[in-house]
Amino acid sequence: MTKAEIVENVYTKIGFSKKESSDIVELIFDCLKKTLEKGEKIKISGFGNFVVREKRPRMGRNPQTGQSIEITARRVLTFRPSQVLKAAINNETLPEGFKEEE
Repeated sequence: MTKAEIVENVYTKIGFSKKESSDIVELIFDCLKKTLEKGEKIKISGFGNFVVREKRPRMGRNPQTGQSIEITARRVLTFRPSQVLKAAINNETLPEGFKEEE
């Protein structure tokens, strides 16, 4: 699914104009991006968690030459789906009284 398709869904399902729908989607993505840039965690109930992790520098190997190289430290974004999303993807039902993990 593309950003344009998300805008189209907001437009058709909620009834905002295309310009308003586009502005809303852009605002949400900007908010998510700024939060992740600060290194903060994003938890969307019923969907999952986005977490920025710090990776330390480490030694790697160039597969073509076999030469050792240092892989620099970096930040990576990880996503962990919620149990609700996993169940929906696998067409499963959650146990009665199931509460999503915090």
